[in-house]
Amino acid sequence: MTSRAKSEALFAEALNYIPGGVNSPVRAFRAVGGKPFFVQRAAGSRIWDVDGNELIDYVLTWGPAILGHANPKIIAAIKAAADHGTSFGIPSSSEVTMAKLVCAAVPGVEKIRFCNSGTEACMSAIRLARGFTKRDKIVKFDGCYHGHADSLLVKAGSGALTFGHPDSAGVPADVAKHTLVLPFNEIEPVKAAFAANKNEIACIIVEPVPGNAGLYLPKPGFLEALRKITAENGALLILDEVMTGFRLALGGAQERLGIRPDLSTFGKIIGGGLPVGAFGGRADVMDYLAPVGPVYQAGTLSGNPLAMAAGIAALEELKSSNAYARLEQLGAQLETGMREAAKSAGVAVTFNRMGSMFCGYFTAGPVWNLDDAMKSDRERFKKYFHGMLDAGVYLAPSQFESGFISTAHSEADIEQTVRAAAKVMRQL
Repeated sequence: MTSRAKSEALFAEALNYIPGGVNSPVRAFRAVGGKPFFVQRAAGSRIWDVDGNELIDYVLTWGPAILGHANPKIIAAIKAAADHGTSFGIPSSSEVTMAKLVCAAVPGVEKIRFCNSGTEACMSAIRLARGFTKRDKIVKFDGCYHGHADSLLVKAGSGALTFGHPDSAGVPADVAKHTLVLPFNEIEPVKAAFAANKNEIACIIVEPVPGNAGLYLPKPGFLEALRKITAENGALLILDEVMTGFRLALGGAQERLGIRPDLSTFGKIIGGGLPVGAFGGRADVMDYLAPVGPVYQAGTLSGNPLAMAAGIAALEELKSSNAYARLEQLGAQLETGMREAAKSAGVAVTFNRMGSMFCGYFTAGPVWNLDDAMKSDRERFKKYFHGMLDAGVYLAPSQFESGFISTAHSEADIEQTVRAAAKVMRQL
């Protein structure tokens, strides 16, 4: 058994000062049992905890580290920006540069506004959709997580799902009643919702490739049908690309899947590992924002120069390199290896992947939505998670999270991971 005495001591101390000892619930390891480790440093595809244990990392700060940890170009950009000040609260040229990069890369974005988190981006995009359409109701899908704003914590995935409490305490019923929650990958309930709420639905918000209940893919035609229904009913389509943006392609899932939304939300990769969020879309919709329009949204640290510098460095590198071909190659290698490992061990596993995002469910599958995901054997996952951790591989500490690959991962990393998985699964 790997020693994590220093991490255990830190966790015991943290419990005295931080609720649950962590600053985001899934980090607490409640879904898998045991105590979380504390990280000391990270570089490339690896992290090292405070006890000196080295791990191949497939969490990658929950997605942003697409170029690996401590990427030299990103670190250099942050250091250079910091020399000029860490925050201004005044427009800076880096905001314009970043805006131009995103608008040029993402098909559905004509104008963009930066904020500080994916939660803030989704909250703001929904407010904008309501203001633009002058309607109150929104549609979201079971298992999709769009941050912890009140109207979105209704049958949410991710951390809320991990703890078995899809609805959060503290969310007023009068707020939640405006959110219609439907099953992902089923279009008939969407049609019925619009028929029953004629001229009342402001928008549909959806993760084009949901990554907060594990990872499942949209069925052919599903996103196209959402695009058609919203257009026909005067509602807006919001693609939540906080995870998929700049990960599945330079233009995100909307480029890869050929869907053009009215609004999109971003985070993670566009900050190069620093806190950031953004929402953008059609110019006529975005111009409904203050100061030119009636929908208010603001933030002291929005467009923070350090986050902009890091994001610019990340996007420029992704744009100029063969990153996506590399990520696809590594993803295919992992998928093939994991399927073979599960088969050789005689363990039922459904392995879903798109590009550099993946999830293995302990179920015979297939997994197309939250109901399918919930059929997975979570007790088996707990044993698998700890077995992999002891073998030097860090996966998300929940069955219901996506894994990520970076360009810093090597074929040897993938091979080592597959060998470890085959061994651990044989012991389950």
